Amino acid sequence: MSDCCASLPMYDVDRDAVQAWWRCLARAMRAEGLAGVPSRVEWPQDLNAHWRDPTLLLSQACGYPLVTGLADAVEVVGAFRYAAPGCEGIDYRSELVAREQDASRGIEHFRGRVAAFNARGSHSGCNALRALVAPLADRGRFFSRAVRSGSHRESIALVRDGHADIAAVDCVSLALFRLHAPELLKGLRIVGSTAAAPGLPLVTSRRRPPDEVQALRRALIAACTEPAFDGQREALLIEGFEAAAAPCWDRIDLMRRAGEALVDFD
Repeated sequence: MSDCCASLPMYDVDRDAVQAWWRCLARAMRAEGLAGVPSRVEWPQDLNAHWRDPTLLLSQACGYPLVTGLADAVEVVGAFRYAAPGCEGIDYRSELVAREQDASRGIEHFRGRVAAFNARGSHSGCNALRALVAPLADRGRFFSRAVRSGSHRESIALVRDGHADIAAVDCVSLALFRLHAPELLKGLRIVGSTAAAPGLPLVTSRRRPPDEVQALRRALIAACTEPAFDGQREALLIEGFEAAAAPCWDRIDLMRRAGEALVDFD
């Protein structure tokens, strides 16, 4: 394919670091003979449309849309392993962020209080949190309200400023905030965590030939093991890559079914 598009939109606390890492990936992809590799990644406004673009070369999606329809349009290449507390292999989890005065409280303390979540289509910010509180729900309710923030950064701000009491933020995002923007977390503490699930899937267009999918996997392995790229990986806490297919994310669908059946986030 020519004139491909690409993005790494999820962990972009430092976008210059993301572009630097992409240059490493692009170099490895070209070495594998892949054509149309863009020189830069983009930050699409409409990610769902972007992920379904037939010219998509590579992007990092979320497990929730993957298990709710996106898998029909993409081929899963695998996932990065991250050097962040809460990660194991390609699994990650969300940490529960609250204000310091609630630091010693368990999740039961937040019954009837206000939760912030980034988006309904997010596993880490919404699906994982809903699955966590589902066994504690009473007639479909646990929180008094759930406020949509638009991003993990804004969920953190809502909690910090007292407009919400708790938010689930994936552990990689939190580690990157601590590294690149620690002021965001001032006055906040971690009060718990959600169950582990496979992290963000790396995807390409479903129309891409199988030999090119394999070339992408080889390029990702090469970029994640090239000593010359150590600094670019470390800036984003990436410690490796594992090839994986869509069924690996079925655990997220199980969490979705359990949470949606028992907890109303409207």
